[in-house]
Amino acid sequence: MAFELDHDMLAIQQQARATAAQAAPFAAEADECSLVHQPTLDVLRASGLCSLMVPAAHGGRHERVDPLAVCVVREALMRASSHLDSLFALQGIGSYAIAVAGTDEQREEWLPRVAGAEVLAALALTEPVAGSDLRGIETTLVDHGGEVELNGAKSFISNAGAAGFYTTLAREQDRFSLVLVPADASGVSVAASPEIIAPHVLGEVSFDRVRLPASARLGEPGAGFRHVLATLSVFRISVAGAAVGLMDGALACAARHAAAREQFGRPLVRLGPVAGLLADAWAELEAARLLAYATAEAARDDPSAHLDRSSLAKLAATEAASRVVDRCVQVMGRWGLVRGSDIERYYRQARPMRIYEGASEVLRLGVAARLCDEVAGHRGEG
Repeated sequence: MAFELDHDMLAIQQQARATAAQAAPFAAEADECSLVHQPTLDVLRASGLCSLMVPAAHGGRHERVDPLAVCVVREALMRASSHLDSLFALQGIGSYAIAVAGTDEQREEWLPRVAGAEVLAALALTEPVAGSDLRGIETTLVDHGGEVELNGAKSFISNAGAAGFYTTLAREQDRFSLVLVPADASGVSVAASPEIIAPHVLGEVSFDRVRLPASARLGEPGAGFRHVLATLSVFRISVAGAAVGLMDGALACAARHAAAREQFGRPLVRLGPVAGLLADAWAELEAARLLAYATAEAARDDPSAHLDRSSLAKLAATEAASRVVDRCVQVMGRWGLVRGSDIERYYRQARPMRIYEGASEVLRLGVAARLCDEVAGHRGEG
């Protein structure tokens, strides 16, 4: 079942699929890298897809970032390579606050380079003591008149060590602000993060008396959470798109195996229990795709009004991805356990999706509250 994409979205989808096909021959190698895989980055740069991550005024393709376009592209890229998908996604995740809250100078300096993937972007939120509870962050921003000073440490930051800048959330007295920190600013240092089950470009970023002009803030003082939530409103939906791509790739592996492998005198797909696993997996995949695309479509005009819905799409798709990939491994039997195979890679990549950009348990709190609000509102109308 296909979501009805218009001509522009179909062209973007085709471009993304062509890019994924170019990166596919070295995807297995790239997806095991903890540093930027240069051939994959070269393919992404040549594709022009990163222009989708900035407004047209600064080298982008649309007037503003289109959640549906990002979702469509991430589905295609993730099906081929998590490394390719991550490089693409972070161009938007790290730069979105610049697009919506930056000064003209900040936008002119960074966004055209983000659009061409000449510089990589990063969003620095998580800290050693603060993950889902961002109000617990300890990184501080102190106003010194014409300058601000940043001190603290960020943990498990994607693109750390490779990014040209860090969009950083910091505590400013009793409020929270976002500040744009060039990676080469004095006092910025990066160390390696612990190795994770699905390798990723990650690092620990420290800020030691980093002095920046007061104009380095993104938006006014104290507006940090508003701009972080605006970023999440767009990019949580896109995580759902990536999860759909991962499911689609895993299901293709399992379906090919079930059609070709014979047991008990017939292809696996003719055995009832195996057919049930495949059918349930396909049903969950299609449901997740429709929810992701419909949510992205609704958010095109005002993404900030759809944070709860984007959380719902991310929750549904990433939880489904774990179930679907697990079923696919089961269908493939011992062949699903082979280290280095596509299905084994999908299996490891599915698990982190339920944690990053909002752990499922945290998302359920907001989704449930939204559900109760909507039910109460309908009751009042009656």
